[in-house]
Amino acid sequence: MRRFLIFIISISTVISIISCGTPGVKKEKMAAKGNRLYGGTLRLNDLTPVITLYPYYIYDNVSVVVASQIHEGIVRLNPRTLGIIPGIASRWEIDSSGVLYTFHLRKNVFFQDDACFTDGKGRKVTAEDFKYSLEALCTASPDNVIYPITFKNMVLGADEYYEQSKKGKPADDLKGITVVNDSTLQIKLINRSPVFMDMLAGPAGFVIAREALEKYGKSMHVGAGPYIYDQASDSSHVVLTRNPNYYRFDSLGNQLPFLDSVIISFIPNKLQEFKAFQQGKLDYINGVPSSQVDKMVEENISDFQQKPPKYLLARIPEMFTQYYSLNLTKAPFNNVKVRKAFSYAINRNKIVSDVLEGEAFAPGVHGITPPSFLGYPQDSIVGDTLNVKLAQQLLAEAGYKDGKGFPNVTLELNNGGGVNTSVAVEVQKELLNNLNVNINFNTVQFGKKLQDEHYGRFDMIRSGWVADYPSPSDFLMLFYSGNIADSNQSSYYNVTHYQNPEFDKLFDLGRRSANKKESFKYYAKAEQMMIDESPIIVLWYEQNYSLSRWAIKDLYPNPMNRLDLSNVYIDEKSVPPGKSSKDTVKKK
Repeated sequence: MRRFLIFIISISTVISIISCGTPGVKKEKMAAKGNRLYGGTLRLNDLTPVITLYPYYIYDNVSVVVASQIHEGIVRLNPRTLGIIPGIASRWEIDSSGVLYTFHLRKNVFFQDDACFTDGKGRKVTAEDFKYSLEALCTASPDNVIYPITFKNMVLGADEYYEQSKKGKPADDLKGITVVNDSTLQIKLINRSPVFMDMLAGPAGFVIAREALEKYGKSMHVGAGPYIYDQASDSSHVVLTRNPNYYRFDSLGNQLPFLDSVIISFIPNKLQEFKAFQQGKLDYINGVPSSQVDKMVEENISDFQQKPPKYLLARIPEMFTQYYSLNLTKAPFNNVKVRKAFSYAINRNKIVSDVLEGEAFAPGVHGITPPSFLGYPQDSIVGDTLNVKLAQQLLAEAGYKDGKGFPNVTLELNNGGGVNTSVAVEVQKELLNNLNVNINFNTVQFGKKLQDEHYGRFDMIRSGWVADYPSPSDFLMLFYSGNIADSNQSSYYNVTHYQNPEFDKLFDLGRRSANKKESFKYYAKAEQMMIDESPIIVLWYEQNYSLSRWAIKDLYPNPMNRLDLSNVYIDEKSVPPGKSSKDTVKKK
């Protein structure tokens, strides 16, 4: 198992900073305890726009990141360690059976001010609000896609409540949720689970207000988090402003958050994003192309010793795997020998070295689970590597010797800065050279790709999965038969329609295990079984280069790309002596 790796390099380029001029954003900064500062605007970017901020409809990473600033959950993830820390619940107990959780809620948490409340003032959050929220999570709706990977088969009475909701509002309360009093909530599971708390740290554990949901429906963006959704937001960017009534304080007694505002733009191209960072239009970017990092380092090698540095560069392996999904419901990929032949015919090492130019943590020669989970035996999973002779043999056994008679197959991919296309061209070439099979590929917008993927409108499709919570189960649930939707309905998770009762059994045993070590044993067996049947072709495991200005403090990149902006502050005085953040680039 490759251990979690992180290193930080200082880079000393001086760029001009362009102010955003957002209405209502303060420009002055106020001192806080411990030499920290209030004020300023943090500017971020993502390649794809936010799809939704409704917690139960979120299935993409940028929506999770933005929603996590607006909403607050019963518990939270530590951005440095990804461990569980208190949220609205200040403490909790788990009974000796491991199935009854008792959460003690803080009494000073309020929803953000909004017109949906009386006099526009956000009211106090109580245990009843969590009961309402968790029942909404367990209600069948086209706007609810996360129930199958959270409370399904886990919380007592959740499945019955969900089925009843299909016929209308359930007559009974959700059996596993008990409001003891305004500040005490109990949740009872069917079986113990080593990942339940991790799930609660995501959108499933966010508290929502009945008033907001009834007024706005799934377009609601009112929460109890550190930042408020600003109406200046549009399709090109999201603006978040400081919630003055947020309940949390840092370790020095400063009320959070520090920033006046956060602006998240949606520049769709990595090179354009990098250029915007160099021009001072962005304060932090992740997924920086390694070729640009190398160039930046080379051009500024003489300034590396500057203290403090102007920028921070971090590299970490991500909980993110890139792969192709195969549609098992129709020919030719309903034949396991065809799937294995394709998988053995692809040179993953060449893709990483030549096509990606090293911009990956490692080729995908094990399972779908990336090498980012300490203690998980990822290296013991035997995946497919280039074996042309075996690939040709399997294709012949499937009835397509030398590729003769092979049907038309199209690989669908979304636009993504040219990387997806470059990889597809290489895969197309290798399949032709090694199997005498010619596939087509079609590039579409990201939203259409998601819809085609979820509704099974594909032969092969470019896929990628970033962990929703830090456990291999979040990757393996993509192959659980219980996550296959009914005919003509959207299948958000098991898009390949892979079914194996033994896999399901091992997966369930892992979810019910007493601890992570025991669960890893079952998950590894299940993963090997799935990989042996190749419903997907694992391509590579992602790594992440992130760049941030030195003036940006307490912003921690992590393997889940789950940014927590509540503690971030900006200290321009920390730039190198004699140089200002407003200095311009000097060309040599």
